[in-house]
Amino acid sequence: MTLPHFSISSATLTVTKGRAILLLAFDVGFSIDLAAADRLLAKDAASSEGRGVLQRIRRSPRYFAYNPAPLRVARPASPIPLANTSTAHAIEATIFDFGAVSLSYSLPILGTLPDLLHISESLYENESILADARARLDELLTLLAPAIRQPAIAPIVEDYAIFQIEESSISLDGSSCTLDNFLASARAPLAAILRAESTPLSTHEIDDALASRLSYSTTDAALIDFNAAILFDPTPADATAALEFANVELLEMRFLDDRLDQSLETAYTLLQSRGSRRFAIHDRAIARVAQLQADNTMLFEGVNNALKLLGDQHLARLYRLATNRFHLPEWDQSVLRKLSTIDSIYQKLADRATVRRMEILEWIIILLIAFEIVMSLIDRLF
Repeated sequence: MTLPHFSISSATLTVTKGRAILLLAFDVGFSIDLAAADRLLAKDAASSEGRGVLQRIRRSPRYFAYNPAPLRVARPASPIPLANTSTAHAIEATIFDFGAVSLSYSLPILGTLPDLLHISESLYENESILADARARLDELLTLLAPAIRQPAIAPIVEDYAIFQIEESSISLDGSSCTLDNFLASARAPLAAILRAESTPLSTHEIDDALASRLSYSTTDAALIDFNAAILFDPTPADATAALEFANVELLEMRFLDDRLDQSLETAYTLLQSRGSRRFAIHDRAIARVAQLQADNTMLFEGVNNALKLLGDQHLARLYRLATNRFHLPEWDQSVLRKLSTIDSIYQKLADRATVRRMEILEWIIILLIAFEIVMSLIDRLF
């Protein structure tokens, strides 16, 4: 593969310390009992005597008010060759109570902008990493099966790449420069890295890729796009955790949107069913729609209320930038609209049941009156 040369830019970057992180988010069930999962992980660690078992790792960042806090575990893994390097000897898994698991693969990054682009292209929809992730996920779910309610791995996978540049040297026209000047001069190569695209991008595409930027000081910057992010930050753990949750949230919104489409089809079929004229079938239809409504609402609320960022406005702004970049507000509106439609179908079924019960009661009253009249006539005749 021939690496591109960004001759239009005189800005250069040499990364001396950094990592590329590939996040893969999966939905594995309706919910996960984290307390039970923690006990299963501890039992597995004790019984395996340290032979490649799951180990608990760092706690959530102090600004993250998770409710409840997810489990973070690490497991030894075989390195996967990629872009003249390879992934680390361990992967990290973050387990959320609303049924999601995020797997994190990391590899060191050293070198220049073309080197980063090579890594970015190699990470994009990498089939080897995806296959390995599914195998690791199967192992994890076999262990945690008793703690998972309605276990099932959804076909949807949401991946996201993060380039953590902790230490680097930058220059412009051969002289040292500020980070702001470098970012202004290296827009084309940075956009190419974010989009994993070696083909020269248009000005419009470059502007769009770099539209979401956030800096706290003159020495840090976060460039957030829908496919990847670049963090110029000596301590990128908190920003990475915020981006990881946003990626999981996007997965769950996509999963919930698909699930609601199926629920709407089921609910509409029940509404149109002629068999629902019989009360037993009709009551089951109402119960089924009510269950669909409750399950989907619980999942929606569980995801949206799982994380609150406290005490760090910069981190909150970064998370908000990521959610906007992932179009999460639009996904929320789509989900809420479909939940409202299911509620409307439920109300129609319930109203139909009420009308039919009133009709039956009216017929019963008419029959009772007729019965009284007949009995009265019989008494007079005999």
